[in-house]
Amino acid sequence: MGIRKKTNKNPPVLSHEFVIQNHADIVSCIAMVFLLGLMFEITSKVAVLFITVQYNVTIPASGGPEETAVNYFHYGLKDMATVFFYMLVAIIMHAIIQEYVLDKINRKMHFSKTKHSKFNESGQLSAFYLFSCLWGASILVSENLLSNPVSLWEGYPHTLMPFQMKFYYICQLGYWLHAIPELYFQKAKKEDIPRQLVYISLYLAHIAGAYILNLNRLGLVLLVLHYFVELLFHVSRLIYFSHEDRQSGFTVWAVLFVLGRLLTLSLSVLTVGFGLAGAEKQGLNIAEGNFNVLVARVTVLAAICTTQAFMMWKFINFQLRRWRELAQTQALKKKSSSSKGKSKKANGVNGSVGASRADSPRSRKEKSS
Repeated sequence: MGIRKKTNKNPPVLSHEFVIQNHADIVSCIAMVFLLGLMFEITSKVAVLFITVQYNVTIPASGGPEETAVNYFHYGLKDMATVFFYMLVAIIMHAIIQEYVLDKINRKMHFSKTKHSKFNESGQLSAFYLFSCLWGASILVSENLLSNPVSLWEGYPHTLMPFQMKFYYICQLGYWLHAIPELYFQKAKKEDIPRQLVYISLYLAHIAGAYILNLNRLGLVLLVLHYFVELLFHVSRLIYFSHEDRQSGFTVWAVLFVLGRLLTLSLSVLTVGFGLAGAEKQGLNIAEGNFNVLVARVTVLAAICTTQAFMMWKFINFQLRRWRELAQTQALKKKSSSSKGKSKKANGVNGSVGASRADSPRSRKEKSS
């Protein structure tokens, strides 16, 4: 993310600079159009498609003497409209955090251009990861997915989702889609765009894959696990930018990163490789949402394993680069300390030579004459 400089000059309307400076206001107006559409009967049916979660299914459940109805949801094409609306909400929230939190901290800390960009990135992602971790963990607890791991594959396909789980996936897709136009709004550097597009595409592919293939329970567990590790990394980087001596957070993150990759692979192989392979419902049935065939299982495991290997490769390169930087800083410190010691010794030798010259017989004669 580049540095956005505020100027007193008003750029031409609909120019690039005008859109970048006022993109939050423009997106807010678009979102307000959908909200105002709820007020009129003619447009309310269309506005509901964008704002509310679609495909509601009411299932009666016996809860004692009286029957209670439980609402579940499945996915469909109308979800694309809902994802678009919450993508607009994510852009607005991004601008609010940037202007009222991160920009104020940047003015106080006086970061360099490189640190300014990385601080903004870590600040935005830390807020998102924290919110997603807490929300996802609450869903895991309420649905008893942690206490009963067999439920990750038992009863597949999991076509029906509770409201919180479906809304969680809608918001996740909306957030990572909003990251694409943010590259333009935040004036991202050309050399940073390919890296950011890669991890945005990976997030979208894995979240959408778990959502479409009805692996929503496994996807939720893996997302919460991954977000927790990433949250620790970005919080550690924020602390490092404020106090460069505090780097212990990176060590804790490195240990949890490796453990997170191992746990991700273990859960994926256990769920897809063993649980779904031994499930009763086998075969491809798109109408029922059943994708439990060998080709789909192998593709899912290959995608997860490839992504984890790619992340480990990036992690190893990051650690090697970090160790080289630490070695260089330590070498510079040693050189500076040794040069200071030599300069002190040289000053001491010059002082002793000057004193001996002052006490020589020749200098005494000159002083007497």
